[in-house]
Amino acid sequence: MAKRTGGAITPLGSLGPGDSGDCFVLLSSKDRGNTRDGKPFFRVGFRDPERSVTVMVWRDTPWFEQCEESWQPGSFFKIRCSYYENQYGPQIELERIRPVEKGDEADGFDPAEYFERTRFDVEEMWQELVAIAKEKIGDKGLRKLVLTLLKKHEAKLKTMSAASRNHHAYTGGYLEHVLSVTKTCRFLAGKYAEYYSELEPPLNVDLVIAGGILHDIGKMLELDHQPGHTEYTARGVLIGHILLGRDLVRETALELGELSEELLLRLEHLIVSHQGIPEYGSPVVPHTPEALIVHFADDLDAKYNMLANAIGQTPESEEFSSRDNPLRRRIFRGLNESGD
Repeated sequence: MAKRTGGAITPLGSLGPGDSGDCFVLLSSKDRGNTRDGKPFFRVGFRDPERSVTVMVWRDTPWFEQCEESWQPGSFFKIRCSYYENQYGPQIELERIRPVEKGDEADGFDPAEYFERTRFDVEEMWQELVAIAKEKIGDKGLRKLVLTLLKKHEAKLKTMSAASRNHHAYTGGYLEHVLSVTKTCRFLAGKYAEYYSELEPPLNVDLVIAGGILHDIGKMLELDHQPGHTEYTARGVLIGHILLGRDLVRETALELGELSEELLLRLEHLIVSHQGIPEYGSPVVPHTPEALIVHFADDLDAKYNMLANAIGQTPESEEFSSRDNPLRRRIFRGLNESGD
């Protein structure tokens, strides 16, 4: 039997403002920056199954060299800390920190609990996505292209995250996001195809569905997803998922040889324009009805996930979330009925 290594362990998520405790945490992110006078610092993210927090590691703190040299995202630590909240969200001050040890298992440490994952069943989501491709894409060439890519990359697409941090940044998050976007695309395409039935050429519903499924396919080349954290690959940094995805789709389509020149061009445009504007990474804005639908379906799903996360991390006693979220705004949670 493993020997206990210390006193009682307090879940990070159970600490209230001003509380201190010993906690097991996963280092989820580490970003280096510089103060206005040029002094380096690290902004480090820790989390447990219930809460994510930030700690600022300044140059003159005892943890700076350890952080710089050996703290890596995806690593587990036992910490003693004080918890507080400010306008930047949940924060901690470190008192002690060390890597987890074998004996920590006797104190309740289980690494599997710290790997954030989708709350939906992965196999059910996958079967639903494949069924949409098989049954709702009428164009034979588009259907074959989509199913070929899904089958070839099934293992990775089932497990990877949709992003490194901003939205759906957890195991299975990519599939959750893509399925949600595809279902929204189907709804919007059906609505507007009927509403503008006189439009010539008509809205291509098959193309919208294919675009919903494939819009982020380049992320499997852009991101290296490991349990607990996701990093960018060299190709992800230097090229990005939009062009990587366009190239993958184009190469596969040309190998299959079943899409017309115009249909392939329109599909490529869906992929390169899906983030909407150059500031968000798209080299062009949406120029077709189908691209417009895919862009807004993708943008809505990503932003709603950010909003839901911000609300979920806000204490019940608070009316607003902090601004420390990807949307960079305070999200209204509800009036504080206690009047505090």
